Amino acid sequence: MLHFPVLLEESVDFLVNDMNGHYIDCTFGRGGHSNLILSRLGKKGSLSSFDKDPFAFKYGQSIKKDNFKIYHDSFQNLSKYFKNNSIDGILYDLGTCSTHLDDAERGFSFNKDGPLDMRFNNQKGIPLYEWLKDADVKEIIKILYKYGNEKHAKLISNAIDITRKKRPILRTIELSNIIKDIYPEKNTKVHPATKSFQAFRIFINNELEEFRSSLDVAKKILKKNGLIVTIAFHSIEDNIIKNFFRPEKKVFPKDIPLNNEEHRKFKCLAKKIRASEYEININNRSRSAVMRVFQKL
Repeated sequence: MLHFPVLLEESVDFLVNDMNGHYIDCTFGRGGHSNLILSRLGKKGSLSSFDKDPFAFKYGQSIKKDNFKIYHDSFQNLSKYFKNNSIDGILYDLGTCSTHLDDAERGFSFNKDGPLDMRFNNQKGIPLYEWLKDADVKEIIKILYKYGNEKHAKLISNAIDITRKKRPILRTIELSNIIKDIYPEKNTKVHPATKSFQAFRIFINNELEEFRSSLDVAKKILKKNGLIVTIAFHSIEDNIIKNFFRPEKKVFPKDIPLNNEEHRKFKCLAKKIRASEYEININNRSRSAVMRVFQKL
């Protein structure tokens, strides 16, 4: 199974501005970004990579380099491994690795039959099929709205509820067909289950909360002038990024004759970089990617 890292050259070109620096790849995946970062480092440079997925971790252990270490852990736990003001650059390539979608047994794909799992770390937590058995209908609706922007959340949730009263929903194709069969728009280019599968995946892996926590730690462990490079694949992730790096405002009461102040802790170096037409042609997943780059002041 091939994996094409998105915005590979562009992200690493920004990230590595000191060949002897210390860097973190928060989402190792299949090592595309990590390997290119390592190729840019000198003898004193180092890279630490993270991934919750046990298969990605095992793959990363095959990289035998003294200046590389991979951690089988969530990137929200960076503070366990690094001191404040110790890192030169941090990369976040968010979303799923294409190998998750290619492997039906992982339960991420709506067009391949497999167990309805969706956990990045399938050694912890509960799979989606188990959660769906007893989940409150209102909670399912909330998740589809919140994490998938799915306008037919109520319709989908009711269809899930009707089906699970007859039999447990255990397979990806079962859930995919439930959504497809009741979806009002029948002739769309995008599969009707796309947003729902995204929403359930984000929920079951606690993705957005862990990302917010990780950013809070990242700003502390980053050195002055250090860089954070983010690659987001949907508006929910991208809005978290924009809000996090927005300047903090100090608002004075109206009766105090002072203008409001903005405190900038980061400088935006690249606002909205997208994949080239060539990259989109060879990797359709890159069409929705947005890269942003921030420097700590």
